[in-house]
Amino acid sequence: MDAATAARQASALVEACAQPTTDRELFGAVSERLRRIVPFDGAAWFAVDPATVLATAPARIENVEAGHCESYWAREYLVEDAILYRDLARSETGVGTLYEATGENPGRSARYREFLAPQGYDDELRATFRVGPSTWGVVDLFRERGRGRFTAGDVDLVRTVAPAIGLALRGLSQAARVSAATAVDGPGTALFDESGRLTSLDERAERLFTEIAGTQWSTLPLPMTAIYAVVARAGAIHAGTDRGPAACRVRSSSGRWLSVYASCLRGPDGRPGPTALTIEPAKSAQIAPIIVEAYSLTPREQEITRSVARGLSNPEIAAELFLSPHTVRDHLKAIFAKVGVGSRGELVAKLFADHYGSELHDPANPAVTHAEY
Repeated sequence: MDAATAARQASALVEACAQPTTDRELFGAVSERLRRIVPFDGAAWFAVDPATVLATAPARIENVEAGHCESYWAREYLVEDAILYRDLARSETGVGTLYEATGENPGRSARYREFLAPQGYDDELRATFRVGPSTWGVVDLFRERGRGRFTAGDVDLVRTVAPAIGLALRGLSQAARVSAATAVDGPGTALFDESGRLTSLDERAERLFTEIAGTQWSTLPLPMTAIYAVVARAGAIHAGTDRGPAACRVRSSSGRWLSVYASCLRGPDGRPGPTALTIEPAKSAQIAPIIVEAYSLTPREQEITRSVARGLSNPEIAAELFLSPHTVRDHLKAIFAKVGVGSRGELVAKLFADHYGSELHDPANPAVTHAEY
């Protein structure tokens, strides 16, 4: 493809990003258009939480063999490797290729040895979709052996269109940032009368109540304590005897965190109505504080942990928090000891990444598209 044609195709891709769509449709449309100007044989597209650059959903997986998805994110956080997403998110260009990053020796990369080569892939191009300092999505493109490596021209084209994709994802943030579990399970809604008795609920709420207290949830008040406590607080707030919010985070029997909210409704005439309760899988911004607090991290250690999750180096953390690099190292040693890890990657994986993996790897999850071509 000549340069003029590639430029026209890139412009068309940018224009397509500005069209109203859903984020799942966005990944499909962008993938189809990008493949015309930067040929690739497989890909992995992920929306990410801009606060941590951790993958959420939706996701689009193209031509990745069964068994390799499960290890993808564990390797990303537990193995030091070339062009990791957290490093790209902070790099000048936000785009890189494996051959370039390894000095033409991709065998130095564990991801090449364990993920790319076994599937017949030779080179990869990774990119982040950024708007200012925030990253809203990432992509991993794979090219088969014999197809040639990704070129500097390929990198330039991807870098050209990446901001438009980032803007599109940011514009869809309310719909796109829900976790994969949320897309499957919720949010669910239930109504309670003035006495706090459950009067009606939808299928999603029932599914999440079952996750909290088992199939006998309706007759087991103790495991449902958090639910009824939130409803009771909503009534107290409405009566003016308590202050908000009527909300809590509760850990289900599956180990994931759920967010619960309640509010008292009223009729058009002002008469009291039922209490509406919403329950859904918690998003990363909601669970991160409670996860780090569970390890008894001090406020300063929590700040440093969040900085590590963003990929900041020790000198960068020191400058941001007005500390010396030596003090940051001492804090990190204390954090590692409390959490029981030995590296920054293990820390991020244990505190954050483990809360995403199962949903992203679920082939039945409608928020994750598996495509072949």
